[in-house]
Amino acid sequence: MSRYWSKLVQSLEPYVPGEQPKISNLIKLNTNENPYGPAPSVLEAIQAHTNNDLRLYPDPNSDNMKVALAQYYGVQPEQVFVGNGSDEVLAHAFQALLKHDKPLLFPDITYSFYPVYCQLYDVQYRKVPLTDRFTINPDDYGIENGGIIFPNPNAPTGTAMALEQIEAILKANPDSVVVVDEAYVDFGAASAVSLLPSYPNLLVVQTFSKSRSLAALRIGFALGSAELVDALERVKNSFNSYPVDRLAQQAAVASLADEAYFESTCQRIISTRDNLTRELSLLDFEVLPSSANFVFARHRVRDAREISQHLRSQSVIVRYFEKDRIDQFLRITIGTDKECDTLISILKDYLS
Repeated sequence: MSRYWSKLVQSLEPYVPGEQPKISNLIKLNTNENPYGPAPSVLEAIQAHTNNDLRLYPDPNSDNMKVALAQYYGVQPEQVFVGNGSDEVLAHAFQALLKHDKPLLFPDITYSFYPVYCQLYDVQYRKVPLTDRFTINPDDYGIENGGIIFPNPNAPTGTAMALEQIEAILKANPDSVVVVDEAYVDFGAASAVSLLPSYPNLLVVQTFSKSRSLAALRIGFALGSAELVDALERVKNSFNSYPVDRLAQQAAVASLADEAYFESTCQRIISTRDNLTRELSLLDFEVLPSSANFVFARHRVRDAREISQHLRSQSVIVRYFEKDRIDQFLRITIGTDKECDTLISILKDYLS
């Protein structure tokens, strides 16, 4: 601990991202990356704009990207906010919309960046336990709060809420901002975007990292009322006036235009997820219902850490969380059919 550090830095417990190993020939099923590359039209757009214009700052407002997103989701451009990945968008939301005198509510098992942001931005919070089936109960969010945030589908469980359940939370909390983090929504859950016209307190956050295979470019966005977006813009312009780079903006617009490629890769992942779920169940794993590009599973007999370590010894990496309630679960990203077949083959040998 350095004597030059501020008191805040000394107390921080930073978020720990999934491992990005430097070893080649690994089957990497630990960080929920898309096993398929971005659409060819996206690569063409990046190449077309890789020129001398890179010496210029990008459009600070990302206007073309906002227009494309507005058209795609059926909202107005002033209802769109963009940033460097959904993590940055969420960070701005914590500062602009979720820091109040009353505690912020989020699930006890969820995206572990939420408590980190609370610590960084001095936001009071209260964890709301998931049910015994690891699902969110909307009735639990009727208590006093200064805001609510949850992923849908939830991470790391992969379970999704129906729109009616999300709407119940919105109706019960008209004076609080409700942030729905939809990083994985394209793999089988219903987006809350359709609820935006009826609920000015709703903010929907999404990313291009998962379903659109652009994790390396860090592109995220939020959709909400113009009032909520204006608050995010005020924080952004007090922090970084040029958040999304020139190539990322072009890639995002091109990705939105190629609906056929987007749908085909999502369906391939969903199909592989269903097959993997069946195979894991046959090996005596309990697999939570997933609407994401990963599954959350625990073996009914064998220890999760030991399984994880054995898989690693066989050059397959999955995510293990040493946390209360979920320390016997493994989060397994959906890879290609071949990668998942290899995983199952190794597990069959090990468990037998």
